[in-house]
Amino acid sequence: MANARSIFIAGVDEAGRGPLAGPLAVAAVILDPQRPIPGLDDSKKLSAAKREALYPQIVECALAWCVVLIEPDEIDRLNIFQATMSGMRRAVAGLVPAAHEALIDGNKLPGDLPCRGRAIVGGDALEPAISAASILAKVSRDRLMVLLDAVHPGYGFAVHKGYPTPAHLASLQQLGPCPQHRRSFAPVRRLLDQRALF
Repeated sequence: MANARSIFIAGVDEAGRGPLAGPLAVAAVILDPQRPIPGLDDSKKLSAAKREALYPQIVECALAWCVVLIEPDEIDRLNIFQATMSGMRRAVAGLVPAAHEALIDGNKLPGDLPCRGRAIVGGDALEPAISAASILAKVSRDRLMVLLDAVHPGYGFAVHKGYPTPAHLASLQQLGPCPQHRRSFAPVRRLLDQRALF
């Protein structure tokens, strides 16, 4: 266990900025230096099986972790950038113990972080805590998209996870948007505008 003088550094990353459907997932993780986790890397570089294998290790070994989901209606209200910044603030604020510093993947820092922050471009491949956060965010979101596939059948959410693949765009054209689609994203908005004309 960390002692009272330990400096808690959180890694922060997101998954799901680009999809047309489903929530944005943002995670913050404080790793325990006494319990290293081999194999951490940017979640996009890992297979789904490897991410799933690392997820319980991160949850068990981390000093603190928090995953926040930003639903499509909030993404539409705020825009995806502001939704990401809001999710990062919430994820860091949800850590117990609290972080002294947050390492944010990317080149922008959220305002009003509850601790000092540092933006690191490509941080999910450079900082193990950010790698861990990217894995928690990605696995959490992918699992939810599989569940949403059963709630909203026909779109293929379990396969493409809401990203704008040709199959997703074809099903969107055929079925129209479901409640999980982000109305502010161009392909969905264009379809809604077209349907409003008839």
